[in-house]
Amino acid sequence: MKITVIGLGYIGLPTAILFAKYGHKVTGIDLSSWMTTQLNAGFIHIEEPGLEQELKEALLLGNFYASTQPVSADAYIIAVPTPNKADKYQSCDTSYVEAAMTSILPYVKTGDTIIVESTIAPRTMVDMVQPMVEKNGFTVGKDIFLAHCPERVLPGNIMHELIHNPRIIGGITDACTKKAATVYGTFVQGEMIEARAGEAELSKLMENTYRDVNIALANELAKISNRLGIDALRVIEMANKHPRVNLHQPGPGVGGHCLAVDPYFVIATAPEQSLLMQTARTINNSMPAYVVQQVQALMAEREGNQITIFGMTYKGNIDDMRESPATEIRDKLNEAGFEVRVFDPHVTELLLTGEEACEGSSLILVLSDHDEFLNIPTNYTDKMRDKMIFDTKNIVQSVGAKVKYVNYGNLHKIKISQKEAVVQV
Repeated sequence: MKITVIGLGYIGLPTAILFAKYGHKVTGIDLSSWMTTQLNAGFIHIEEPGLEQELKEALLLGNFYASTQPVSADAYIIAVPTPNKADKYQSCDTSYVEAAMTSILPYVKTGDTIIVESTIAPRTMVDMVQPMVEKNGFTVGKDIFLAHCPERVLPGNIMHELIHNPRIIGGITDACTKKAATVYGTFVQGEMIEARAGEAELSKLMENTYRDVNIALANELAKISNRLGIDALRVIEMANKHPRVNLHQPGPGVGGHCLAVDPYFVIATAPEQSLLMQTARTINNSMPAYVVQQVQALMAEREGNQITIFGMTYKGNIDDMRESPATEIRDKLNEAGFEVRVFDPHVTELLLTGEEACEGSSLILVLSDHDEFLNIPTNYTDKMRDKMIFDTKNIVQSVGAKVKYVNYGNLHKIKISQKEAVVQV
């Protein structure tokens, strides 16, 4: 089968390479000529374990080629970004999907399958994509088979999860669902869940909204516990021993291309009915400012003015900084007058080593849960002006003997001791 994949980002590229691995002739399309040149030379532009080796093998087999121009195929897969619009409810910007559809329609022929993997607002397939196909003289479900098949993978384990995770196949018609399932059936070993397009759209959005709401509950608990002088992390640990409770962990905010974005696609379509989702977004969006507020309190008794941020990505062990709360926190700290240095071993453009970034600092602020931060070596902290770590991700497992360690569990104790020390003076 000939397959054209539009968009070679964090989802499109692994998908294209996996189809190639399983014997299909795949053309990957992206507007970046630099990117396509790199891919054809065997080099990937994102951090994903095992992906570059899989690319090299696909190139050796002659099953993958990257281009800036679409080509004719039997199946077309659209995996382009869908950012938020700058409107009241930050609705779904489908302009990239529309542009991708426009680019492939001159090549589409009777019997072809078009699959949109991009995360989209409810009814996008019926209200926008289907009319574009029908305007070209095709009957969906008879001439052209149209489906929404959202990805549901974890960065850092994408190749495995593309194969083994359940896959929702949301066709415009039953025939569209069957046809799209045949495309994915060449490699998907997980359950293929047959659905209609609208069900698939909303299901994908609710998966991420569920997590966003639960994280908001944990973040609100962290604020409440800090106010009451109670260990929030201990509360969560005990509550989760109940067989029907699974509280999430608090953090510095919510980032990434899913959790920080997708709830708005639902909110914008039904603002009067989505009050809980809106509240959750407000809480999670408030966390960067809350972290900065706590940092200011911790730094009030420090002599120095330098802070070292550990981690700029929105989650651990990847290089993805999209929507990362660390970016907002860094900017707010700079605006507050602090000297900020950054260390992130997964972001290549950040050149400082951990030791260099920490020298002269009065606080390490952990914002990403990279494995490299599990144990903070003494050569990082030995040259600090004040040896203190504020771990917003509760990731650090060991620090030096004279390092003061702070997280959402003991944050209230540190600040109380500072106030008492001032009174004693």
